[in-house]
Amino acid sequence: MITPDVLLPLWEAHRAALDHPVRTFEIGGRVFDDRPYQLGVINLSRDSSYRESIAHDVPAALYRARRMTIEGAAMIDIGAESTGTNADIVDVDGQLATLLPVIDALLADGLLVSVETYLTDVAVAALEAGAQVINLTGRVDDPALYEAVGRHDAGLILCYTPGETARSDVDVPPVDTMIDEQMTFFRDRLDLVAGCGVDKLWIDPGFGFALNLPDGPDRVRYQTDNLLQSFRFRELGWPVCVTMASAVYLFHDEVRVAETAMAVLALLAKANLLRSHEVARVQPVLDMLEICGPGQTP
Repeated sequence: MITPDVLLPLWEAHRAALDHPVRTFEIGGRVFDDRPYQLGVINLSRDSSYRESIAHDVPAALYRARRMTIEGAAMIDIGAESTGTNADIVDVDGQLATLLPVIDALLADGLLVSVETYLTDVAVAALEAGAQVINLTGRVDDPALYEAVGRHDAGLILCYTPGETARSDVDVPPVDTMIDEQMTFFRDRLDLVAGCGVDKLWIDPGFGFALNLPDGPDRVRYQTDNLLQSFRFRELGWPVCVTMASAVYLFHDEVRVAETAMAVLALLAKANLLRSHEVARVQPVLDMLEICGPGQTP
C-alpha cells in the first residue's frame, strides 16, 4: 500500500537524488525547467492498444494535436509503429511515409514535435524534416543518431529498454535490481550522447515497456514501484520523463482516467515530462500542483 510510511523512508534514503538539480534548456522557444510538463501522444499506427490516441490521417492528427495543446500539452509525440507484442513491424520507408506529412502539418501549426522511434534512419529523417525531439525507444549506440540530434540543436528522450528495442521479448529486471540496471544503462550511454553534442535530454526509465508482464497485479506493482522511484534518476543531472501507464486490470471501462491516478504518483516522484494519452485528464493534476505550490497563499 502506498502510504507516508512507505514513501518517507524511500525519500529519506535517497534525499540527495530528490534534491538534485536538473538541467534547464530551451526547445523551439519553449523553456523546459524543473517543473512538470505534458508530452501528448498521437499514435499513427492502427495497431496501438490505446485506441483513443490513434489518428488515421493527417487531418485527424492535426486536430488531436491542436486539441491536446489547448488542453495543456507542451509538446506532441508521434510514432508510426506500435510497441505492442502483436503489432506489425514497420520499415524505415513505411514509417517515414506516415510520419513526414504529420510532422509538416504540426510544424506549420507552430507545434513542438517529438518522434518516437528506435531506428537511426527514421530519427535522422525526422530531424531533417524539422522534428525538435527524438523519443528513442531502443538501445541505440549509433553516434550518427546522436550527432544528428546535436547538429539540429534538438532534444532527446533516452529510454531504458530491457532488450535491444521496446519491442524485444526480454524480461524486465527484478525489482531489487531494477534501478541499478536502469542506472547502468544510462551511465553507459550519457558520455557518448554528450560527446556527440546533445545538450537537451530527458531520462526515461521505460517502465511502460514491461511487455513480458501481462496486465495484472504484477505489472501494476512493477510499474508503480519504478514510477515512485523515478526521482532517483535526477542524480544524473537531467530531467525525467515518464509514461502514464494505463491498467485495464484495475480500471476496466474507466481506463481513460487511469493516467490521472498515475500523474499523482509521477508528481510525487518529481517527474518533469509526463507522456500522456489523456492530456485533458492529467492537466488538472499539474494545475493543482501549481496552485498549491510553495509561495501560493489564499
